[in-house]
Amino acid sequence: MASTALGVPDRFRIGRVFNDSFAVIGRNPALCLGIGVAFHALPRFVALLWYVNSGAARLPAKAFVSQNATIVVLGVPVYLFITAVLQTSVIRAAIVDLRGSKPVFADCFGVALALLFPILGASLLVTLGILIGLLLLLVPGILLLLRWAVTMPVMIQERRGILDSMARSRDLTKGSRWALLWLWLILIVTGTLIGLVITRVVLPLNITFGLLVDSAVRAVIMVLTSVAAAVSYVELLRIKEGTSVDELAKIFS
Repeated sequence: MASTALGVPDRFRIGRVFNDSFAVIGRNPALCLGIGVAFHALPRFVALLWYVNSGAARLPAKAFVSQNATIVVLGVPVYLFITAVLQTSVIRAAIVDLRGSKPVFADCFGVALALLFPILGASLLVTLGILIGLLLLLVPGILLLLRWAVTMPVMIQERRGILDSMARSRDLTKGSRWALLWLWLILIVTGTLIGLVITRVVLPLNITFGLLVDSAVRAVIMVLTSVAAAVSYVELLRIKEGTSVDELAKIFS
């Protein structure tokens, strides 16, 4: 049983979230990493390889869009679709694992398809709100990011509507947002540094191998952040409401 099964914590602890996140992936490596490869690493690698080998990488942004309008129009919804499926599937897997059951792909993928449009709607609304906050003034954007940090796990686990899930996330994160800020800063900074190393060191050695490494690493980071969101949701439930992992099964199975 994960460490989250031990008592009700007094506060949100970043170390416990990372420990439980790695534990979830460690108990389900084939499922979590397989989803990451299928819905992120492989599509990203193919797209980047085409982008480099076709000469599109040498085009200015405006010229690229005009010459590849069909690819851009089709590529954006495809990217949103596979990203939503990955995040929803991994979050579902993490929550099932944390309540003591064994997640399976059919269930995780089924939930992802069933909630596809609500998840896409929530993701777009949350992203738009955060971007507006960041553009107008940095602090409001960060605050909105923290308020809505567990919107997706709430929607997946509790089957609430978009606005209700955002409000629920706001209530759950209240009092723990400084810790959540540090959690996401660690994840973002680590991902950025790894990306810089790949760009400056690995890619110059061999472009194809570098793109493969980049795609694999980005997939792992996306899987980890999705699991961390699910673990954070479970932690917040236990902190705010004293809900045990076993009681999650009563909320949604």
